Amino acid sequence: MKSVSKFFSALIVDHDVHMREYLIQSLSKQFVLLEAVATIEEAEQLRQRCHFDVIIMEVNLPQRSGLDWTEVFEGAVPRADIIYLSSQHNIQQSIKALQLGAADFILKPFTLDVLNTSIERCLSKRIVRRQHLTLNETITYDQPSVITGQSHAIKSIQRLLEQVAPTQVSTLIEGESGTGKELVAKQLHVLSGRTGEFVPINCGSIAAHLLESELFGHEIGAFAGAEHRKKGLFETAHKGTLFLDEIGEMPLNMQSALLKVLEDRKIKPVGYDGEIDVDVRVVAATNRKLEDDVEAGQFRSDLYYLLNVINITLPPLRERPEDIVALTHSFTNEIALELGLNDIVWSHGDLEALKQYHWPGNIRELRNIISRCILLGKLPADYWQLNTPAPEPVVAGYPLEWSAKAVEKEHILKVVESVGGNKSIAAKQLGLSRKTLERKYKDWFE
Repeated sequence: MKSVSKFFSALIVDHDVHMREYLIQSLSKQFVLLEAVATIEEAEQLRQRCHFDVIIMEVNLPQRSGLDWTEVFEGAVPRADIIYLSSQHNIQQSIKALQLGAADFILKPFTLDVLNTSIERCLSKRIVRRQHLTLNETITYDQPSVITGQSHAIKSIQRLLEQVAPTQVSTLIEGESGTGKELVAKQLHVLSGRTGEFVPINCGSIAAHLLESELFGHEIGAFAGAEHRKKGLFETAHKGTLFLDEIGEMPLNMQSALLKVLEDRKIKPVGYDGEIDVDVRVVAATNRKLEDDVEAGQFRSDLYYLLNVINITLPPLRERPEDIVALTHSFTNEIALELGLNDIVWSHGDLEALKQYHWPGNIRELRNIISRCILLGKLPADYWQLNTPAPEPVVAGYPLEWSAKAVEKEHILKVVESVGGNKSIAAKQLGLSRKTLERKYKDWFE
């Protein structure tokens, strides 16, 4: 089966334990959430707590026929797609199932291919519907969520963005990983009115020997393998904005080349004899202390001052807990619309749990957790207990005398331990890049 189902959920209702086990084993890798129960009563309890896209149900259940569970066809859209299974060749059953609105009626024994085809047909229609909703419904949260909030810090950033957006000056955005630096850069571009593209590049993810060609482009034959002319990102961003993320990772030789471009407003593609004029606003970002890198000789001071004409420092989420509720509502609405779900409302307890958490991964981690809670049908207040092996909750689970850095270190180490030491998985759960996680380990243990 194609990967179409990886963002969907399914419920199996069958009194035959062997059939339930077979379906769980066969479908578990295809759904983000897969539950199996024996009775309609159990299924209805689950349906009240979780969202299911597909329900695979035996018709001939002992206590109550699957065809009598009419509640599953009622309520607000989007309802689950129902696939009935039956060991009886009963034409009246199949007719009634289709009249109720079932997506399919499959006779036992069946092959897994037959079931997968039916599931894929259901989910393909749901994808089209989600895309339709996303494209056609009025979206009231079209501004990046990172600048959502009532904290003094966020209000100051909002005012600063409005003031500096119309100018052409370079801007440096500083902040921890996950604080939303790229979203702020995008908002700066939107407010600027520049007609060109917003072009992002992560300076730490491009090999040093390829970075020059990536930024400035190259001509045919400029080096071995250069069979076609390549337009660089500066040229692509002409009349627009170039976002240089993780600028602190840029090699010194490329820092010199970037400095020259910022001063002259001209680029020289690799293998090109002349120069090309470019009108590009440069916005750079870093999660490092560039001033320390300047003092250590790892970053050019003249480039630092040229980039840092306007400085925007994004506070970590733990320093603005009053914004967590607004961000949570914004992310919840955004994700619900993407999935084509009805309005989702969190309880006071859920919101309090979110406010008490330390958020080492900042708003990226918050969005990831809200997304998982919605997809998995879990509550934020239960999230940490469900996802960490330790019996004590992570929320407010550290001594009061600990510093913020000590709490961050302990939390990250616990997450890494909980996934068996796999730093790639841990980084994803934390909302950090693998490179940032490795740097933290280096700072702690070397």
